[in-house]
Amino acid sequence: MSETYTSVSEDEAGFRDRTRLSFDLDADICVIGAGLAGLTVALEAARLGASVAVLEGRHIGWNASGNQLGTVMPGFALPLTDLIERIGFEDARELWTLSKQGAEFVRANATEENMPGIARSEGVLEVSNVDAGDRLISRLQMLNEDFDTEVEGWQVDRVREVLKTDRYFHGVYYPRAFQVDGRKYVHGLAALARRAGARIFEDTPVVSIDHSGIRKRIVTPSARLRATHIVLAGNIHLGAPLRRLSETLLPVWRYAGITAPLGERLHEIIAFKGSVMDTDGVDHFRIVDGDRLMWESPETTWAARPQRFAGAVRRRIRTIFPALGNVEVTDMFGGATGQTVHGMPQIGQLRKGLWVASGFGRQGMNTSAMAGQMIARSILRGDERWKLFSPFELVWAGGATGRVAGQLVGIWGRASSAAAGSLARYRERARVKDRQREARLAEANRAAGTGPRRPPPGVRPRLAPAPKPAVQAEERAGEPTPHEADVSR
Repeated sequence: MSETYTSVSEDEAGFRDRTRLSFDLDADICVIGAGLAGLTVALEAARLGASVAVLEGRHIGWNASGNQLGTVMPGFALPLTDLIERIGFEDARELWTLSKQGAEFVRANATEENMPGIARSEGVLEVSNVDAGDRLISRLQMLNEDFDTEVEGWQVDRVREVLKTDRYFHGVYYPRAFQVDGRKYVHGLAALARRAGARIFEDTPVVSIDHSGIRKRIVTPSARLRATHIVLAGNIHLGAPLRRLSETLLPVWRYAGITAPLGERLHEIIAFKGSVMDTDGVDHFRIVDGDRLMWESPETTWAARPQRFAGAVRRRIRTIFPALGNVEVTDMFGGATGQTVHGMPQIGQLRKGLWVASGFGRQGMNTSAMAGQMIARSILRGDERWKLFSPFELVWAGGATGRVAGQLVGIWGRASSAAAGSLARYRERARVKDRQREARLAEANRAAGTGPRRPPPGVRPRLAPAPKPAVQAEERAGEPTPHEADVSR
């Protein structure tokens, strides 16, 4: 990887020359929020010929969009089986196809020509904390045959060949999935949008919105903007004017750490070159900068300094890969994502000319790309596939009570995952011991010559005595046992 990850943000490393909106402006589309979803809307709409203005209260990619591991693969946070149960097989398959198109949108943009230093690499491995080979087969069949997704099932031995730990069992390998430098991608996306004609204004918070009428009015501290369409892509940070929308999201802060260089021993223990994530959503990691490990694990529903979680990342690495020892975590970063109650993103039209693209917590980069493309094409080409998300309505996330509940659910989920993993490893060890014991017993029998023997030629084998007739058994049923006879004396 050509880039070195540090705690210095892209904004501090050369993006200080930011443009604020200081004059009144008219545009076809106003996007609020310069994260992955908002910038994708801006890029796609500008490419289709619309005039676009992006308003960002801070700076490009300052939150979760600029602080993520950069893994790109199809799917949603809601498991596929639950998605089918919720909306039916045909609509689920169409949504899955859209999620794959979102991943391909990222792939097309994330080239060295468009984004120097993007460091794209291929392959994602999803590993199981429990021995679930039977469920793996049915899942592979469904992804391959019904959802046209290229996947491979990996047996336990193959997983442990590339990941030297007994914590993981079976795996699902996505050869078409990939990863990029997430920080570079969000700024590269902004550069592409500007090149296409979009105007991006940073340090420009929205004070108020009037979304009535054909031309909507947006007020900022120093200027006003009018637009036919407004796209709300600000996640949980839409601010006071749209607080009710923000409250439909549960804020979750996810943190990641990057270790000091670990040398060749890292590649001996982790030989897989792409991203690795577990099926429970607890751990997510990959190698960066040649011999450093980037690891995402801690999660909380309350804001905190990222450095506070360095110890948690270090302990988690030692738990999964004890052979690495006590690694040094030199950099921590993270951001807040908005997670929905139903586990699907919020994509669609709230009222005529007012759109939302939000709720991308645990969804992946493909989903924000898909949302941006879909909304731009809905506005400019009449594409109505956003209605596939209509069953997933805006649901209040519960406020402070919801945060407490979310934190407890997260703790319970991690504890359940740990317990299930411990039980799976215990059963595996027990099976290994049983096989070893049987092998030793068989070897001892062979050495002693006590194995089953054939009778000499011409000698008929003796038959086991026939069981006593039932009548005899009944006659003896009334007789006292030897023990009873002793007692009667």
